[in-house]
Amino acid sequence: MSEIHKFLFEGLPVRGVLVRLTDAWTEVLQRRASNKSAGAYPLPVQNMLGEMTAAAVLMQSSIKFNGSLILQIVGDGPVKLAVVEVQPDFGLRATATVIGDVAPDASLSAMVNVNNEGKCAITLDPKNRFPGQQAYQGVVPLFGDAHEKLEKLSDVLAHYMLQSEQLDTTLVLAADDKVATGLLIQRLPLQGVGNLAGSLVSEANEDEIGLNEHYNRIAILASTLKREELLTLDVETILKRLFWEETLVLFEPQAGDAVPHFSCTCSRERVSNMILGLGLEEAQSIIAERGDIEVGCEFCGVLYPFDPVDVAHIFKSSSPLPPASAAVQ
Repeated sequence: MSEIHKFLFEGLPVRGVLVRLTDAWTEVLQRRASNKSAGAYPLPVQNMLGEMTAAAVLMQSSIKFNGSLILQIVGDGPVKLAVVEVQPDFGLRATATVIGDVAPDASLSAMVNVNNEGKCAITLDPKNRFPGQQAYQGVVPLFGDAHEKLEKLSDVLAHYMLQSEQLDTTLVLAADDKVATGLLIQRLPLQGVGNLAGSLVSEANEDEIGLNEHYNRIAILASTLKREELLTLDVETILKRLFWEETLVLFEPQAGDAVPHFSCTCSRERVSNMILGLGLEEAQSIIAERGDIEVGCEFCGVLYPFDPVDVAHIFKSSSPLPPASAAVQ
């Protein structure tokens, strides 16, 4: 099963999380591979999306937030969009839209940042919004302070955390067709709880950037972790190899704690609302051309068919169809 392991460095202002996604990640890939129209992801896209998925779970596990965390990369290369969504119970889904050829050895910038116009966005969408409450979103470019293209997703996200939270963060990410995994090391805020959901940005925290010797030492150790080690070694071995001189406080999973698992939030009701949003004229045009409207979920591959009677019912009632009104393939 997929795993999340949280830990602290005793007496030091540093925390860590290590995530290994196995069954949850392979189901994402299997569903994509079974999509006859899209087919399996090219290897570089697969690995990038796997790293994004591990990173999104790492970030969701590090915050106190009752809502979904959505990590997106909007690209200006052959990968137009890559999206990962992680719910509070660690139900996750991920997809990427590929519109051009991807070389077998394509780098991050070659896939999503050809003209240095790619963006990375993190959105926190509350599960139960207060009246007037909006989702929080932060966006950063896929380049560094000197406008140099960043070739590692881990560098993009570390840059994001430094800009948005004023917290030093080190990430090591890796993925293949069996595992998506990552290690996060982060300096704790000087006071209170600072994270993506409840930012604690202060001059004191900003002044500490890059200067905490304990964090710097541990970050250097974490950065020595090689891709193959992260993919193949178990959590206990990784932590022992990296931090054998440190005293770690490991948080044991509690009974009932959620583990990462594949979960898609698509539904026939949502698709009905989408068709309603197209407008009657556009929906009738599609019916006239194709005979029906069939919408496939980009995340899980489920197809939602709507015949002319279904579509007429949507606009007649101006409300979504009940789930049992037609069979879902």
